[in-house]
Amino acid sequence: MHTPQTPASSTTLPAQAGWRRLDSLRTKLFLLIAAANMLLILLAYAIFNWSFERSMLEYLNRVDDRRLAPLVQRLGDEYAARGSWQWMRGNADTLGVLLHETLGLSAYPPHESPQNPRGIHPGKPLWIEDRLFLLDADRTVVIGPVNRNGAWLTPISSGGQVVGYLGRTPRRDLVAELDQTVAQRQKQQYALIALALLVAVALNAALIARWLAAKLAPLDAGARAVAGGDYSVRIRTVGRDEMAQLGHSFNSMAAALEAAKQSRQRWVADIAHELRTPLATLQAEIEALQDGVRTLDAARMASLLQEVARLTRLVNDLRTLSLADMGALDYRMETQDLGEWLADYLHDARTGLPQDAQLDTALQPALLIRMDADRMAQVVSNLMQNTLRYTHPPVRLRVSLVRQGDEACLVWEDSAPGVAEEARAHLTDRLYRAESSRARSEGGSGLGLSIACAIVQGHQGRMLATHSRLGGLRWDIFLPLVLEVPNA
Repeated sequence: MHTPQTPASSTTLPAQAGWRRLDSLRTKLFLLIAAANMLLILLAYAIFNWSFERSMLEYLNRVDDRRLAPLVQRLGDEYAARGSWQWMRGNADTLGVLLHETLGLSAYPPHESPQNPRGIHPGKPLWIEDRLFLLDADRTVVIGPVNRNGAWLTPISSGGQVVGYLGRTPRRDLVAELDQTVAQRQKQQYALIALALLVAVALNAALIARWLAAKLAPLDAGARAVAGGDYSVRIRTVGRDEMAQLGHSFNSMAAALEAAKQSRQRWVADIAHELRTPLATLQAEIEALQDGVRTLDAARMASLLQEVARLTRLVNDLRTLSLADMGALDYRMETQDLGEWLADYLHDARTGLPQDAQLDTALQPALLIRMDADRMAQVVSNLMQNTLRYTHPPVRLRVSLVRQGDEACLVWEDSAPGVAEEARAHLTDRLYRAESSRARSEGGSGLGLSIACAIVQGHQGRMLATHSRLGGLRWDIFLPLVLEVPNA
């Protein structure tokens, strides 16, 4: 029976989809860019209003100074003609009348009326007489307001002497109707410009957010593909900017993951192959014993023990490599003379060499390194087994030890056959063999050189494979020296 969907559940998916759209990178970029630019525009608008009004006031004050220059000259002439300021005392309109006559305006003052309640003169471009006052030579008020805080004083001269001062209180607000009209128009114009800029910013933010989102979309698709296990995906990159570098880094990561996947697959297949051969041999031997085809004698027991030992060695090698990968391989480091230690090892190893083998050594003494003797013995033992297993008789081996800068260089060279150049870089890969056959008679587990490389790296060193002058393979092993501290 079909159950109808409830209204709550029907609105869940659209709401979630809408939230995802709001929470998308494109939306966030748009809001971030738009908000930052809008904040700058609003800040610029506020600064403009403050700066414009202040500049306007300074400009009008300078204009007042220029307009008052003729009045200052007129007052000087009147003082020269009358000999004092007595004629102006007590007459509040005298200074205004002189100002109007000097500026060429009509009669003063206009009368107040319902149409002109403040008595503002219709012909005055700037109204300043209410801010003027006159001082005598002793700076005593002749006419005008008593409050002179912040006033600007212009000296009045007559006959080469200062006979008084024309004072003016500077503008502190845009009080005149014309001033306010000009300021209001400027603010309106800038408000329109700011509005247009806001629209342009929103459009620009949308385009930038769309461009960045389009740039990141392939990375998102690639990341989803990699998360799904498809490591073959690659991002197309154009240019050399940060986005292109991010694409290159993604491609490098995908390539590394793909190589690791293939290596892991080969690793599992190779381990299965390595384990199958001795297990198959053991199974065949045991079945033959059960069927009575073969008898259980000392030779048969030795054969079974040999296969078990081979399995044990392979498992131990795998464990050693896994510990090295995890950084859990134990090292008991001691400072030792590498040349002295190597001479003792090779002296003991001579007894295991074929009678026709030739071993040459040239070991520089007094090269001190920090090393784990048991682990380093694994390295040299694996190199020795590799030489004995793959070189053609008579075996020739040359081991030398020299100092190169702050490192000790152990050189291991054996005779033919050599290894192709393209195969040398893979010799330390796990379960890798240069020869095509994987028969037990041709080689070991394929892990010896991998273990040797891991141990050398654990000693902060490195291994390098090249062609030997003896016709075979040459290994250069570099290990850091323990530098002696000079006496203070």
